[in-house]
Amino acid sequence: MALLRLHPHDSIAISTEAIVAGSIIDGLEVLNDVPSGHKIATRDIDSGEQVLKYGRIIGVATRKITQGEHVHTHNLSMASREEYADARPLEENASPVAAPKKTPILEKRDTFLGYARPNGAVGTRNYLGILTSVNCSATVAKRIASHFTEERLSAFPNVDGVVALTHYGGCAMSTSDEGADVLRRTIAGYANHPNFAATLLLGLGCEANQISRILPLTTGNVTATTIQEEGGTKAAIARGIAEIERLLPEANQAQRTLQPVSKLIVGLQCGGSDGWSGITANPALGLTMDALVANGGTAVLSETPEIFGAEHLLTSRAEASVAAQLMERIAWWQQYAQRQNNTLDNNPSHGNKVGGITTILEKSLGAVAKGGSSPLRAVVHYADPIPCTGLVFMDSPGYDPVSATGQIASGANLLCFTTGRGSVFGAKPVPSLKLSTTTGLYQRMRDDMDINCGTVLDGAESLSEVASRIYAAILDTASGRRTKSEELGFGEEEYQPWMLNSVL
Repeated sequence: MALLRLHPHDSIAISTEAIVAGSIIDGLEVLNDVPSGHKIATRDIDSGEQVLKYGRIIGVATRKITQGEHVHTHNLSMASREEYADARPLEENASPVAAPKKTPILEKRDTFLGYARPNGAVGTRNYLGILTSVNCSATVAKRIASHFTEERLSAFPNVDGVVALTHYGGCAMSTSDEGADVLRRTIAGYANHPNFAATLLLGLGCEANQISRILPLTTGNVTATTIQEEGGTKAAIARGIAEIERLLPEANQAQRTLQPVSKLIVGLQCGGSDGWSGITANPALGLTMDALVANGGTAVLSETPEIFGAEHLLTSRAEASVAAQLMERIAWWQQYAQRQNNTLDNNPSHGNKVGGITTILEKSLGAVAKGGSSPLRAVVHYADPIPCTGLVFMDSPGYDPVSATGQIASGANLLCFTTGRGSVFGAKPVPSLKLSTTTGLYQRMRDDMDINCGTVLDGAESLSEVASRIYAAILDTASGRRTKSEELGFGEEEYQPWMLNSVL
């Protein structure tokens, strides 16, 4: 398969390997050097004509494109909302390399080993956390956590670690606007998270983001103090160490017990996407989420700017009120981009484009596939608690650390992160499984990738077979098997609350 045509109506094909100009591939003379994963015109395309991939519009030609020509940023641009919404429908989870089953994969395993918490939630890990209300307390929080080395924690084998999660905000800001609410909601969401046995909330004392405004939002085992209250840096570090030492024996008593899949809330992320993301890893993950939802679990799709152009694929399977909520968030993002003299089509990154993605429409069509084909049950704001099981959309930026932080604050106890360029990502206290789109990436970055979805492109597995492997990996990871990012120690710097505040 040197050229891969994804849909009978497509005007382009995808190169499965790097092609040199002048090559004759599948009877088509290729006019330019074309990297793997990029698009080639399979017929002449007029200037202003819609260009289709997956059977849907990904843009319009900015000039005449000749059959066999490389199709990318130099001759393809964004289409209008009216154009892309009316394109021919994409078959759900369509992929020409391995047609998926129309029914969800129903695995025999419908349980995992997790930590049952008093509030009914279930953890996949058992950490002690140190959270900060303001950047001014970040250093003290990190000093407390650094005291608890692997050697010191060896006496507490059921505790996964002591982690300090800090941020750069918390002061010189309004205390009553949307940004302040989001920050408090995020911190409280982590304090309540079932992957924390208990947390210490640490402030400076005089900050705008007062701890007294956060504590009423918490329901977990939370202790709070400030550096000023304790008498300074050294005293606050000593108090923090003593508090964690007090909590360790209690946290160590936690034991994994058999839990139903309905207690899993899986956050879906894609970062460093490439031209293969929407063909291998994302649709395979979508089939996995269909199976998870069918077994009572919850899948959380996010990154609102990266569903722009494909939102109608979600609203078409949602009740009217839920669809309206999603469209309201899309409208907010369009207005937000305009205020910043920007457009949502500027979302694709340099790496996305090098990997073969040209427009946000193309990127979004691949990104939405992560959510599978289940009905969209709810739309929630950033870091709001997840209100139901099934497929849920949480509004967030497309920046992975910020989006994943919101999903975890909402209750996600495991992440699945697809990547084509090779994102390295962890998200303490939640395990993050990384899924590579190609075998080449998987082999090149074995220390970072957990699952190879490139076997679909290789012809070695179907999408359903890869989805079955992903499902098994989710249950094994939820039961305690460490991910590659956990082995590497990733996850503290990736805590990035969405900062909407003005810095005053």
